[in-house]
Amino acid sequence: MPTGPRNAPAPRRLIDRSLTLWSHRIRALPVVVLMPHSRCNCRCVMCDIWKANQNKQELTAEDLAAHLDDFERLGVRSVVLSGGEALLHDNLWTLCRMLDERGVAITLLSTGMTLEQNAAEVARWCREVIVSLDGDQRLHDRIRGIDGAFERLARGVHAVRGVQPACRISGRCVVQRLNYRGIADIIDAARRVPLDQISFLAADVSTTAFNRPEPWQPERVAQVGLDAEQALELERLIEQVIARFGDDFASRFIAESPDKMRRIAHHFQALCGLREPAPPACNAPWVSTVIEADGTVRPCFFHAPLGNVHEAPLEQILNSDRAIAFRRQLDVGSDPICRNCVCALRLAPWQAVGQRGPRRP
Repeated sequence: MPTGPRNAPAPRRLIDRSLTLWSHRIRALPVVVLMPHSRCNCRCVMCDIWKANQNKQELTAEDLAAHLDDFERLGVRSVVLSGGEALLHDNLWTLCRMLDERGVAITLLSTGMTLEQNAAEVARWCREVIVSLDGDQRLHDRIRGIDGAFERLARGVHAVRGVQPACRISGRCVVQRLNYRGIADIIDAARRVPLDQISFLAADVSTTAFNRPEPWQPERVAQVGLDAEQALELERLIEQVIARFGDDFASRFIAESPDKMRRIAHHFQALCGLREPAPPACNAPWVSTVIEADGTVRPCFFHAPLGNVHEAPLEQILNSDRAIAFRRQLDVGSDPICRNCVCALRLAPWQAVGQRGPRRP
């Protein structure tokens, strides 16, 4: 019987996570974002990951096995499979089995392009699936750079539900220049697929995340971001969405609250100099970590690496002098990366992403 923090009584876990926030030493880590595969099967206008498709990198079963004891000691409860496209991994289901044997809930982030072919295994191993949804059928295909992408996503959702009706499948939309006028259509499309929920976040146009060797040049930012007039228009459109879809906000079919939806417009306005940036409430570096396909460990998607799991154990990386100093010095309210961040994770001490159900036979 494992004896790590995940199996300790709830008060022990709360104390461990509270001590983390006080000492900046990671004692409990509810969430790990794992990028098991570097390539992607879409060509999205707002992402550069697919541009490195010729350089395939994967985390192997042996790579993961070397760090599972650290997962156990740190009480990892949820692993989010991100990418790239995790479903392109040569041996993904072995990784999932290894995580499941440690009692870890698995959430899959996917383009949805190959959900149909992988429906049985996705339904078997994943507690939640989050697919990318960028518009109605025509606009989604245009943004994804793949004809038929929307239809393949919809077929994949139906296939997974055919195997496991209880599997939670939600959608995530990146708001940017091509689709900011279509938020209402995206909500309607999410209902038609059908998805259990739809969430929205602003496109990141200011960092080196998502395989950018350096920040985008102004020309590239202009292709994805909003100008001042469009950012003000988005604020008006979001107010219309809030008024029209009140029941969907109340039921949480739309994941964000009205105020969080307004923050998307405010983010673009801040980038245009129309208002001061307002950092999101976030404690990601204290409750989660990101492990990329090449082994790079980051405190979140956007901040600089802390180390590499091919060179040192995960717990050693997270609690190195460098990592502790980073967390101790990080002021989310004033840090320039945090102030312009499009994504945030805010977990209470007892929370984790995903829900752990009964163990499988």
